[in-house]
Amino acid sequence: METENKRLMSLDALRGADMLFITGLSSLMIAICHALGCDGSWFAQQFHHVQWNGLHFQDTIFPLFLFLAGVSFPFSCAKSLERGLTRGRVARKAFRRALTLFAFGLIYNGVLKVGFGDVVWGSVLGRIGIAWFCAALAYLYLPGKARVALAVALLVGYWAVMASLVAPDHPDALSLSPEGNISGYLDRILLPGKLTVPELYSNQGILSTLPAVVTALLGMFTGDYVRMSCASGGRKVAVLLAAAACLALAGLLVAFGFGAGSMPLNKILWSTSFTLVVGGYSAAMFALFYWVIDVKGYRKWTFFFRVIGMNSITIYMAQKIIPFRSISAFFLEGAGTHLPSVWAAVLIQAGYIVVCWLFLLFLYRKNVFLKV
Repeated sequence: METENKRLMSLDALRGADMLFITGLSSLMIAICHALGCDGSWFAQQFHHVQWNGLHFQDTIFPLFLFLAGVSFPFSCAKSLERGLTRGRVARKAFRRALTLFAFGLIYNGVLKVGFGDVVWGSVLGRIGIAWFCAALAYLYLPGKARVALAVALLVGYWAVMASLVAPDHPDALSLSPEGNISGYLDRILLPGKLTVPELYSNQGILSTLPAVVTALLGMFTGDYVRMSCASGGRKVAVLLAAAACLALAGLLVAFGFGAGSMPLNKILWSTSFTLVVGGYSAAMFALFYWVIDVKGYRKWTFFFRVIGMNSITIYMAQKIIPFRSISAFFLEGAGTHLPSVWAAVLIQAGYIVVCWLFLLFLYRKNVFLKV
Protein backbone atom coordinates (compact mmCIF):
# COMPACT_ATOMS: atom_id res chain seq x y z
CA MET A 1 0.00 0.00 0.00
CA GLU A 2 3.01 2.30 -0.11
CA THR A 3 2.83 5.34 -2.33
CA GLU A 4 6.43 6.51 -2.78
CA ASN A 5 5.78 7.65 -6.34
CA LYS A 6 2.90 9.82 -5.21
CA ARG A 7 2.53 12.51 -2.59
CA LEU A 8 3.08 11.03 0.86
CA MET A 9 -0.20 11.46 2.69
CA SER A 10 1.63 10.97 5.97
CA LEU A 11 3.60 14.17 5.32
CA ASP A 12 0.49 16.32 4.98
CA ALA A 13 -1.18 14.65 7.98
CA LEU A 14 1.82 15.03 10.28
CA ARG A 15 2.41 18.59 9.13
CA GLY A 16 -1.24 19.32 9.88
CA ALA A 17 -1.06 17.68 13.30
CA ASP A 18 2.04 19.75 14.05
CA MET A 19 0.43 22.99 12.82
CA LEU A 20 -2.73 22.31 14.82
CA PHE A 21 -0.85 23.30 17.96
CA ILE A 22 0.12 26.61 16.34
CA THR A 23 -3.46 26.97 15.14
CA GLY A 24 -4.70 27.26 18.69
CA LEU A 25 -4.50 23.80 20.27
CA SER A 26 -1.62 24.74 22.58
CA SER A 27 -3.57 27.79 23.75
CA LEU A 28 -6.64 25.59 24.25
CA MET A 29 -4.65 23.18 26.43
CA ILE A 30 -3.35 26.11 28.48
CA ALA A 31 -6.89 27.48 28.88
CA ILE A 32 -8.20 24.07 29.98
CA CYS A 33 -5.39 23.67 32.50
CA HIS A 34 -6.13 27.16 33.84
CA ALA A 35 -9.83 26.32 34.18
CA LEU A 36 -8.92 23.15 36.07
CA GLY A 37 -6.53 25.04 38.34
CA CYS A 38 -3.42 23.15 37.27
CA ASP A 39 -1.45 25.91 35.52
CA GLY A 40 1.79 24.88 37.15
CA SER A 41 1.51 21.17 36.38
CA TRP A 42 4.01 19.31 34.22
CA PHE A 43 1.32 18.80 31.57
CA ALA A 44 0.43 22.48 31.40
CA GLN A 45 4.08 23.49 31.11
CA GLN A 46 4.48 21.31 28.01
CA PHE A 47 2.50 23.93 26.04
CA HIS A 48 4.87 26.75 26.97
CA HIS A 49 8.36 27.25 25.57
CA VAL A 50 11.27 26.70 27.93
CA GLN A 51 12.81 30.07 28.76
CA TRP A 52 16.40 28.89 28.27
CA ASN A 53 17.76 25.36 28.88
CA GLY A 54 15.43 22.37 28.80
CA LEU A 55 12.82 20.88 26.52
CA HIS A 56 9.03 21.03 26.48
CA PHE A 57 6.67 19.64 23.87
CA GLN A 58 6.04 23.17 22.57
CA ASP A 59 9.73 23.39 21.65
CA THR A 60 9.40 20.47 19.20
CA ILE A 61 6.75 22.05 16.97
CA PHE A 62 8.97 24.39 14.94
CA PRO A 63 11.85 21.91 14.31
CA LEU A 64 9.38 19.17 13.34
CA PHE A 65 7.94 21.49 10.68
CA LEU A 66 11.45 22.22 9.35
CA PHE A 67 12.27 18.50 9.40
CA LEU A 68 9.15 17.75 7.35
CA ALA A 69 10.08 20.45 4.85
CA GLY A 70 13.30 18.49 4.45
CA VAL A 71 11.49 15.16 4.04
CA SER A 72 9.44 16.51 1.15
CA PHE A 73 12.37 17.91 -0.83
CA PRO A 74 13.80 14.66 -2.29
CA PHE A 75 10.35 13.87 -3.71
CA SER A 76 9.78 17.33 -5.21
CA CYS A 77 13.38 17.49 -6.46
CA ALA A 78 13.06 14.12 -8.20
CA LYS A 79 9.84 15.24 -9.90
CA SER A 80 11.50 18.45 -11.09
CA LEU A 81 14.50 16.59 -12.50
CA GLU A 82 12.20 14.06 -14.21
CA ARG A 83 10.42 16.97 -15.93
CA GLY A 84 13.73 18.04 -17.42
CA LEU A 85 14.71 20.84 -15.04
CA THR A 86 18.42 21.19 -14.38
CA ARG A 87 19.86 21.24 -10.89
CA GLY A 88 20.52 24.93 -11.41
CA ARG A 89 16.85 25.58 -12.15
CA VAL A 90 15.83 23.62 -9.06
CA ALA A 91 18.33 25.62 -6.99
CA ARG A 92 16.94 28.90 -8.31
CA LYS A 93 13.40 27.81 -7.44
CA ALA A 94 14.60 26.92 -3.94
CA PHE A 95 16.24 30.34 -3.64
CA ARG A 96 13.03 32.10 -4.64
CA ARG A 97 11.16 30.03 -2.06
CA ALA A 98 13.66 31.01 0.62
CA LEU A 99 13.33 34.70 -0.27
CA THR A 100 9.53 34.45 -0.21
CA LEU A 101 9.51 32.80 3.21
CA PHE A 102 11.97 35.37 4.52
CA ALA A 103 9.72 38.17 3.25
CA PHE A 104 6.66 36.51 4.78
CA GLY A 105 8.55 36.32 8.07
CA LEU A 106 9.21 40.06 8.01
CA ILE A 107 5.55 40.73 7.19
CA TYR A 108 4.46 38.44 10.03
CA ASN A 109 6.73 40.33 12.43
CA GLY A 110 5.17 43.63 11.39
CA VAL A 111 7.55 45.22 8.88
CA LEU A 112 4.64 46.86 7.04
CA LYS A 113 3.62 48.55 10.29
CA VAL A 114 6.90 49.50 11.98
CA GLY A 115 9.39 49.52 9.11
CA PHE A 116 12.68 47.72 8.60
CA GLY A 117 14.48 49.56 11.38
CA ASP A 118 12.10 48.50 14.15
CA VAL A 119 11.09 45.02 13.01
CA VAL A 120 12.57 41.80 14.40
CA TRP A 121 14.41 40.31 11.42
CA GLY A 122 14.75 36.84 12.86
CA SER A 123 11.55 34.88 12.19
CA VAL A 124 10.20 31.35 12.10
CA LEU A 125 9.47 31.54 8.37
CA GLY A 126 12.81 33.17 7.66
CA ARG A 127 14.68 30.40 9.44
CA ILE A 128 12.69 27.75 7.59
CA GLY A 129 13.50 29.43 4.27
CA ILE A 130 17.22 29.93 4.90
CA ALA A 131 17.94 26.61 6.64
CA TRP A 132 15.90 24.61 4.12
CA PHE A 133 17.58 26.38 1.18
CA CYS A 134 21.09 25.67 2.48
CA ALA A 135 20.16 22.03 3.04
CA ALA A 136 18.61 21.87 -0.45
CA LEU A 137 21.87 23.12 -2.00
CA ALA A 138 23.76 20.41 -0.13
CA TYR A 139 21.26 17.82 -1.36
CA LEU A 140 21.56 19.03 -4.95
CA TYR A 141 25.31 19.32 -5.22
CA LEU A 142 26.90 16.99 -2.66
CA PRO A 143 27.00 13.18 -2.74
CA GLY A 144 25.33 11.31 0.09
CA LYS A 145 28.41 10.74 2.28
CA ALA A 146 29.46 14.36 1.90
CA ARG A 147 26.03 15.50 3.11
CA VAL A 148 26.39 13.35 6.21
CA ALA A 149 29.91 14.70 6.77
CA LEU A 150 28.57 18.24 6.42
CA ALA A 151 25.84 17.60 9.00
CA VAL A 152 28.36 16.15 11.47
CA ALA A 153 30.79 19.01 10.88
CA LEU A 154 28.10 21.62 11.45
CA LEU A 155 26.95 20.04 14.70
CA VAL A 156 30.41 19.38 16.12
CA GLY A 157 31.77 22.71 14.93
CA TYR A 158 28.83 24.63 16.36
CA TRP A 159 29.18 22.81 19.67
CA ALA A 160 32.91 23.63 19.83
CA VAL A 161 32.43 27.29 18.97
CA MET A 162 29.54 27.84 21.34
CA ALA A 163 31.25 26.06 24.24
CA SER A 164 34.62 27.77 23.87
CA LEU A 165 33.84 31.38 22.93
CA VAL A 166 32.34 34.02 25.21
CA ALA A 167 30.68 37.22 24.03
CA PRO A 168 33.30 40.03 24.20
CA ASP A 169 30.75 42.46 25.66
CA HIS A 170 30.03 40.04 28.56
CA PRO A 171 33.48 38.53 29.25
CA ASP A 172 32.60 37.39 32.77
CA ALA A 173 29.49 35.44 31.69
CA LEU A 174 29.35 31.73 30.88
CA SER A 175 29.72 30.76 27.23
CA LEU A 176 26.25 29.17 27.05
CA SER A 177 24.39 31.74 29.14
CA PRO A 178 21.85 34.20 27.72
CA GLU A 179 24.34 37.05 28.08
CA GLY A 180 27.59 35.28 27.28
CA ASN A 181 26.84 33.06 24.28
CA ILE A 182 28.63 34.07 21.09
CA SER A 183 25.50 33.54 18.98
CA GLY A 184 23.70 36.32 20.82
CA TYR A 185 26.74 38.56 20.45
CA LEU A 186 26.69 38.15 16.67
CA ASP A 187 22.98 38.96 16.68
CA ARG A 188 23.65 42.13 18.65
CA ILE A 189 26.31 43.42 16.28
CA LEU A 190 25.08 42.09 12.92
CA LEU A 191 21.29 41.79 12.89
CA PRO A 192 19.43 44.90 11.74
CA GLY A 193 16.21 45.95 13.43
CA LYS A 194 15.24 44.80 16.90
CA LEU A 195 16.15 41.60 18.73
CA THR A 196 13.56 39.20 20.11
CA VAL A 197 15.04 39.71 23.57
CA PRO A 198 16.26 43.34 23.69
CA GLU A 199 20.03 43.74 24.04
CA LEU A 200 20.59 39.97 24.23
CA TYR A 201 19.67 37.79 21.23
CA SER A 202 17.19 36.84 18.54
CA ASN A 203 15.21 33.63 18.95
CA GLN A 204 16.13 32.87 15.33
CA GLY A 205 19.64 34.26 15.26
CA ILE A 206 22.45 34.16 12.71
CA LEU A 207 24.82 31.52 14.07
CA SER A 208 22.08 29.22 15.35
CA THR A 209 20.86 28.86 11.77
CA LEU A 210 23.77 26.47 11.13
CA PRO A 211 22.43 23.59 13.27
CA ALA A 212 18.94 24.35 11.91
CA VAL A 213 20.37 23.46 8.48
CA VAL A 214 21.11 20.03 9.96
CA THR A 215 17.47 19.69 11.05
CA ALA A 216 16.43 20.18 7.42
CA LEU A 217 19.18 17.79 6.27
CA LEU A 218 17.95 15.10 8.68
CA GLY A 219 14.55 15.42 7.04
CA MET A 220 16.14 15.11 3.60
CA PHE A 221 18.06 12.01 4.68
CA THR A 222 14.74 10.56 5.82
CA GLY A 223 12.85 11.46 2.66
CA ASP A 224 15.68 10.19 0.44
CA TYR A 225 15.74 6.86 2.27
CA VAL A 226 11.97 6.38 2.03
CA ARG A 227 12.00 7.32 -1.67
CA MET A 228 15.04 5.30 -2.76
CA SER A 229 15.07 2.21 -0.56
CA CYS A 230 13.77 -1.06 -2.00
CA ALA A 231 13.01 -2.36 1.50
CA SER A 232 9.46 -3.10 2.58
CA GLY A 233 7.45 -0.48 4.39
CA GLY A 234 7.86 -2.30 7.68
CA ARG A 235 11.61 -2.50 7.22
CA LYS A 236 11.80 1.21 6.43
CA VAL A 237 9.87 2.06 9.57
CA ALA A 238 12.18 -0.14 11.66
CA VAL A 239 15.26 1.60 10.23
CA LEU A 240 13.75 5.03 10.82
CA LEU A 241 12.90 4.19 14.42
CA ALA A 242 16.41 2.83 15.00
CA ALA A 243 17.90 6.00 13.53
CA ALA A 244 15.56 8.10 15.68
CA ALA A 245 16.71 6.30 18.82
CA CYS A 246 20.38 6.78 17.89
CA LEU A 247 19.86 10.50 17.26
CA ALA A 248 18.03 10.97 20.56
CA LEU A 249 20.65 9.05 22.53
CA ALA A 250 23.46 10.99 20.87
CA GLY A 251 21.70 14.23 21.76
CA LEU A 252 21.28 13.22 25.39
CA LEU A 253 24.97 12.28 25.49
CA VAL A 254 25.94 15.72 24.21
CA ALA A 255 23.56 17.35 26.70
CA PHE A 256 24.62 15.43 29.81
CA GLY A 257 27.63 13.21 29.10
CA PHE A 258 30.57 15.61 28.86
CA GLY A 259 30.49 17.37 32.20
CA ALA A 260 31.37 21.05 31.87
CA GLY A 261 31.80 20.52 28.12
CA SER A 262 28.21 19.38 27.61
CA MET A 263 25.86 21.48 25.50
CA PRO A 264 22.41 21.62 27.13
CA LEU A 265 19.13 21.20 25.30
CA ASN A 266 18.31 24.73 24.18
CA LYS A 267 15.85 25.68 21.44
CA ILE A 268 16.85 29.34 21.30
CA LEU A 269 20.47 28.39 20.61
CA TRP A 270 19.27 25.41 18.53
CA SER A 271 22.01 23.57 20.39
CA THR A 272 23.68 20.47 19.03
CA SER A 273 21.95 18.34 21.66
CA PHE A 274 18.58 19.95 20.84
CA THR A 275 19.09 19.31 17.12
CA LEU A 276 19.83 15.63 17.71
CA VAL A 277 17.12 14.92 20.30
CA VAL A 278 14.37 16.72 18.40
CA GLY A 279 15.67 15.24 15.15
CA GLY A 280 15.16 11.82 16.69
CA TYR A 281 11.69 12.79 17.87
CA SER A 282 10.80 14.10 14.41
CA ALA A 283 12.05 10.96 12.69
CA ALA A 284 10.05 8.79 15.09
CA MET A 285 6.88 10.81 14.54
CA PHE A 286 7.29 10.60 10.79
CA ALA A 287 7.93 6.85 11.00
CA LEU A 288 4.72 6.40 13.02
CA PHE A 289 2.57 8.42 10.60
CA TYR A 290 4.23 6.80 7.58
CA TRP A 291 3.57 3.31 8.97
CA VAL A 292 -0.08 3.92 9.79
CA ILE A 293 -1.02 5.96 6.71
CA ASP A 294 1.21 5.08 3.77
CA VAL A 295 2.20 1.53 4.65
CA LYS A 296 -0.90 0.15 6.36
CA GLY A 297 -3.31 2.38 4.44
CA TYR A 298 -5.38 3.80 7.33
CA ARG A 299 -6.13 7.16 5.76
CA LYS A 300 -9.71 8.26 6.38
CA TRP A 301 -8.90 9.70 9.82
CA THR A 302 -6.23 11.98 8.33
CA PHE A 303 -8.62 14.34 6.53
CA PHE A 304 -8.90 16.78 9.45
CA PHE A 305 -5.12 17.12 9.65
CA ARG A 306 -4.49 17.19 5.91
CA VAL A 307 -6.79 20.18 5.52
CA ILE A 308 -4.37 22.05 7.80
CA GLY A 309 -1.17 20.49 6.52
CA MET A 310 -1.80 21.28 2.87
CA ASN A 311 -2.17 25.01 3.66
CA SER A 312 0.15 25.34 6.63
CA ILE A 313 1.84 28.59 5.58
CA THR A 314 -1.57 30.04 4.74
CA ILE A 315 -2.96 29.51 8.23
CA TYR A 316 0.26 30.65 9.86
CA MET A 317 0.02 34.00 8.05
CA ALA A 318 -3.78 34.23 8.16
CA GLN A 319 -3.85 34.12 11.96
CA LYS A 320 -1.91 37.36 11.91
CA ILE A 321 -4.27 39.02 9.43
CA ILE A 322 -7.80 37.62 9.87
CA PRO A 323 -9.58 38.22 13.22
CA PHE A 324 -10.46 34.57 13.84
CA ARG A 325 -10.81 35.19 17.58
CA SER A 326 -13.35 37.96 17.01
CA ILE A 327 -15.31 35.66 14.71
CA SER A 328 -15.31 32.94 17.39
CA ALA A 329 -16.41 35.46 20.01
CA PHE A 330 -19.18 36.75 17.74
CA PHE A 331 -20.79 33.29 17.64
CA LEU A 332 -19.91 31.97 21.09
CA GLU A 333 -19.65 34.91 23.47
CA GLY A 334 -23.36 34.73 24.28
CA ALA A 335 -23.11 31.05 25.19
CA GLY A 336 -20.03 31.88 27.22
CA THR A 337 -22.03 34.16 29.51
CA HIS A 338 -23.70 31.05 30.94
CA LEU A 339 -20.34 29.60 31.96
CA PRO A 340 -17.70 30.55 34.52
CA SER A 341 -15.25 32.99 32.92
CA VAL A 342 -12.42 30.45 32.77
CA TRP A 343 -14.60 27.98 30.86
CA ALA A 344 -15.95 30.75 28.63
CA ALA A 345 -12.32 31.35 27.62
CA VAL A 346 -12.00 27.63 26.81
CA LEU A 347 -15.12 27.82 24.66
CA ILE A 348 -13.88 30.85 22.72
CA GLN A 349 -10.49 29.22 22.16
CA ALA A 350 -12.12 26.01 20.92
CA GLY A 351 -14.23 28.11 18.58
CA TYR A 352 -11.08 29.81 17.34
CA ILE A 353 -9.70 26.45 16.22
CA VAL A 354 -12.98 25.55 14.53
CA VAL A 355 -13.11 28.87 12.66
CA CYS A 356 -9.51 28.46 11.47
CA TRP A 357 -10.21 24.92 10.30
CA LEU A 358 -13.42 25.91 8.47
CA PHE A 359 -11.48 28.65 6.71
CA LEU A 360 -8.92 26.07 5.56
CA LEU A 361 -11.69 23.64 4.62
CA PHE A 362 -13.19 26.31 2.34
CA LEU A 363 -9.82 26.76 0.64
CA TYR A 364 -9.41 22.97 0.39
CA ARG A 365 -12.83 22.53 -1.23
CA LYS A 366 -12.00 25.32 -3.69
CA ASN A 367 -8.62 23.69 -4.40
CA VAL A 368 -6.79 26.83 -3.28
CA PHE A 369 -3.35 26.15 -1.82
CA LEU A 370 -0.57 28.63 -1.09
CA LYS A 371 2.51 27.14 -2.69
CA VAL A 372 5.72 28.91 -1.79
